[in-house]
Amino acid sequence: MAPKFRMPHTLTLLFLLMVAALVATWIIPQGQFQTEVTEAGQTLVVPGTFEVAEDRQLLSPWELFTAVPRAFAEAQNIIFFLFIVGGVVAVIRASGAIDALLGGLLKSAGSRPALLMFAVIFVFALTSSAMGASAEYIPFVLILVALCRAMRMDAMVAVGMVVAGYGIGYGMASFNPYTVVIAQDIAGVPTYSGWLVKLGLLLPFTLIGVHHVWAYARKVQADPSKSLVAGIDPPDQGAEPEEYPRMRATHVLILLGFISALGISVWGISNWGWYLTELGAAFLILGIGAAFVGRLGAQATATNFVRGAGELVETALLVGIARGIALIMEDGQILHTIVHGLSQPLSLVGAELAAVGMFGLQSILNFFVPSGSGQAFVTMPLMAPLGDLVGVSREISVLAFQFGDGFANMLIPTNAVLMGILGMAAIPYDRWFRFCLPLFLKLFVAASIVLVGAVMLGVGS
Repeated sequence: MAPKFRMPHTLTLLFLLMVAALVATWIIPQGQFQTEVTEAGQTLVVPGTFEVAEDRQLLSPWELFTAVPRAFAEAQNIIFFLFIVGGVVAVIRASGAIDALLGGLLKSAGSRPALLMFAVIFVFALTSSAMGASAEYIPFVLILVALCRAMRMDAMVAVGMVVAGYGIGYGMASFNPYTVVIAQDIAGVPTYSGWLVKLGLLLPFTLIGVHHVWAYARKVQADPSKSLVAGIDPPDQGAEPEEYPRMRATHVLILLGFISALGISVWGISNWGWYLTELGAAFLILGIGAAFVGRLGAQATATNFVRGAGELVETALLVGIARGIALIMEDGQILHTIVHGLSQPLSLVGAELAAVGMFGLQSILNFFVPSGSGQAFVTMPLMAPLGDLVGVSREISVLAFQFGDGFANMLIPTNAVLMGILGMAAIPYDRWFRFCLPLFLKLFVAASIVLVGAVMLGVGS
């Protein structure tokens, strides 16, 4: 009897993708577009300037391994942010504040989990649409995992709520400074144009996400053996309490501190250019404050912080290796070749198919350039003039970029934020792929209908 195939560990899978990327650099011709630097310091590709490199420089297997520590160095901000969040959440939980919050949520919304799910996904989607939040949701993962376990659901439901909100919010972004503003600027479209339409579309697309997650959650509640993570140990958060503690004044203060830390961080991101370094500092202050208010003492605080951070070592490794895949392709100079090759067929079809093709192209390219702003700099200088040739307005070209960047973010293993979230919830990538692919396809169909309708109505023309 042949041995049953087992999907490799997520870390192994990501390293195999690094190997595949290295092999691709030996096969795919190296090439580059010419680039220009704008007054704002942005590096853009120049359409029509692609050239295949005459002198091919092959990466050696040695560079596969040197790429790993380099990738960890490049991903250090999110890796250390994960460690800090894990430690601080463990300190807050030791104070009893999280268990008291979970008890309160179960008492008030435990009988209406669908409403709670809608509220969580919609708030995350709205925040991502308006402000470009993504890594900021990481602190909520362990809290939502604990809540879902208490409601007889699994960790997949918790991650589904976070990632569906994050991906749909980016796809339907109205004011997101990392994608909308940059893409519209490159395409020559007025800043924030079309925001009202995209804000109106946010609700129906959110409902698609809610329906997908809720349908799965109901199946797991009815039959736990149907869980996609059955047999996988959930993240160690201690045993579920038989009775949740009553909310006390100290718990309220700690939770208010948590909300304040998030609020100040969002304000700092929007107004002072903050990101993960400053977010990490804000959460460190929160952890110290929670320990003081909760009267944990220095020894207990340090012990819980180290334990919480230590539980995220695997997650940190996943984030680093995920960055390594893109790094190999950048070193091998095949990224521009892939963009050039994929964009050529779009000039041969009608406007409606070209708009959907742009969406599909951006989804594929998101694997190679998972950064939304980075993808905008690489692809929008090509997609905008290409759209002009095939009858797709620049407004629709930007919308196709948003859809591809946002929805594919939920699926691609090169997205460091996604891998961090999955690692925190102890969900293997292959299980997540099985859960998320149907959701991506539903969103792809809905978004394609929107794009075809926009072309037919002449939006942006």
